[in-house]
Amino acid sequence: MKVDKDQISAWGVHVFTGSGAVLGFLAIVSILNNDQVGAFLFLGIALVVDGADGFFARKVGVEEKTPYLDGVILDSIIDYLNYVIIPALMIFYFQMVPVGLELYLSLLIVFVSLYTFINVNMKTDDYYFSGYPSVWNICVLYFFILNTNEWINLVVIIILSILTFVPWKFVHPLRVKSFRNLTIFFTVVWAATTLRLVTKSEINLMINDTIILVLWLICTGYFTWICFIRSIKDHS
Repeated sequence: MKVDKDQISAWGVHVFTGSGAVLGFLAIVSILNNDQVGAFLFLGIALVVDGADGFFARKVGVEEKTPYLDGVILDSIIDYLNYVIIPALMIFYFQMVPVGLELYLSLLIVFVSLYTFINVNMKTDDYYFSGYPSVWNICVLYFFILNTNEWINLVVIIILSILTFVPWKFVHPLRVKSFRNLTIFFTVVWAATTLRLVTKSEINLMINDTIILVLWLICTGYFTWICFIRSIKDHS
């Protein structure tokens, strides 16, 4: 029997994408074990998988090789788990918001994010996201690293929930063509500094990791800037 290497490659891409669900489950186990660092590490690996699987899918041509499997649906299921459900669970379980409001804000995230996943106009022609793309995993990551006040977290969650329905532009760090090389550079630096800030043993940023924190904030500033100029472009 002749082995279809192309089909095997296509199935391999789907398995690679599906590993994101396994990583999400392991993140949930970490949450239940009160292991915040472990949860963020599993979500971080899942984020890398999500960023790479699209490239592999296009390279292999999974739509042609496995037309009976819908990689877009698979990707959306895993994204909703890792970008919405698990971060909402972290906000609830780790009490990142004022006491008594954990359930309501977690449910708000779960509910408003549904719009993101059914919005057919979510992506622009130049691959920006139109409206907050429900990357709540990144949101809770900032809460964790910056150790922000619970009331500040509450305000941020409400603002981002509103921005879900506002056509403000958010950059896709790998697919947007404008400033692509610069954006990828800042993405790599951001990922490396994030790993350091999440995994270090002492949470004393300004003393032990000033340079790392500054680099991380510079990357954050760059992403904010590129989103701002693209959003302003629509109204100019």
